[in-house]
Amino acid sequence: MQETWRWFGLDDPVTLEHILQAGATGVVTALHQVPTGDAWSLEDILERKAMIEAQGMNWAVVESVPLHNDIKTRSGNHQAYIENYKTSIRNLGKAGVTTLCYNFMPVVDWTRTNLSYVLPNRSQALRFEMSDFAAYDVHILQRANAAADYTPEVLARAQARFGSMSDEEKQLLEKNIIAGLPGGEGSYDRPGIKSAIERFIALGNEGMRANLFSFLREVVPVAEEAGVRLCIHPDDPPFSLFGLPRVVSTASDVRALLEAVPSEANGLTLCAGSYGARSDNDLLKMAEEFGPRIYFAHLRNVTREADGSFYEADHLGGDVNMVGLIDRLLSEEARRRADQSPQWEIPMRPDHGHLMADEIGKPGVNPGYSYGGRMKGLAELRGIIHALQAVRSQATG
Repeated sequence: MQETWRWFGLDDPVTLEHILQAGATGVVTALHQVPTGDAWSLEDILERKAMIEAQGMNWAVVESVPLHNDIKTRSGNHQAYIENYKTSIRNLGKAGVTTLCYNFMPVVDWTRTNLSYVLPNRSQALRFEMSDFAAYDVHILQRANAAADYTPEVLARAQARFGSMSDEEKQLLEKNIIAGLPGGEGSYDRPGIKSAIERFIALGNEGMRANLFSFLREVVPVAEEAGVRLCIHPDDPPFSLFGLPRVVSTASDVRALLEAVPSEANGLTLCAGSYGARSDNDLLKMAEEFGPRIYFAHLRNVTREADGSFYEADHLGGDVNMVGLIDRLLSEEARRRADQSPQWEIPMRPDHGHLMADEIGKPGVNPGYSYGGRMKGLAELRGIIHALQAVRSQATG
């Protein structure tokens, strides 16, 4: 597996030199300066690629070319935005950057309620707390009929939590949920998010799924011609928020996606933490079933709780069988090599590291994207990969 690292560009406090020192050979990045919906120019892509290659690494994965909400709702200027997306795909192919991760989440991208959850060892993790989210949805945002989406137990805890919150805590919770997290597609104010939620709720799951399939039927032929592989990232968390539709959360969702557009250019990002936040997702079986279409892996772990809450665990801790998952991905790589596939290697990155040591309290550190926490995760994952490869080598003599 190729070790890669997410980089947020020139404003990222983690530099390309830092990434090289961590041992990664590939960079996962995007043109964050380009507004959502605009086409990426070949010149800008080549400039970013040259910057990475000057450090002795390659631009392994684009994460991501974000989709404008008009594409997801098939309204407004959606056709113009789709044409821009096709242009971006073509230009990436011309530049030789051929793996493109994207998502189809409505309104909010990856969502957490606590960005500094203190662990027993005093490092800090990202956390999604269901009662806090419900407190925001029901009592602060006051979304219509929001209470119907939660159990009586969660509602009772949410009401108690809201009653105990200071104004400062309420403002921080709102900021964490709707102001946008690193790599997301923007932020909202309270009236703006209410309006966006209403647009997507009206679609429902089937309408949202139909719009995703329509988008893919338009752009996948372009990706095929350009030699670009699309790999969709799952919903994070993989269940409905704000009553919004979710269409990339389960194995059945993935099955429907691949059957709807049965092209090798239509693939998956296997995010262990996102899929792993649901106990009914068997990641080992998913890696086996969908292996040929897995083009990118986010390796992170989560500890789940009964009400849907979870926090980001150590990379080799939590509820995801990381050793077993990596073993399945290495088996898929071996199959590709046996078939003489030119793109046999699966890029992986250590996703979401803990905030630790002197980075705690340091300004400018992106939540989930600390240097030390991800370097620790990468070292742990690297150890598992090397150990499993050694076992395989001994088994084959």
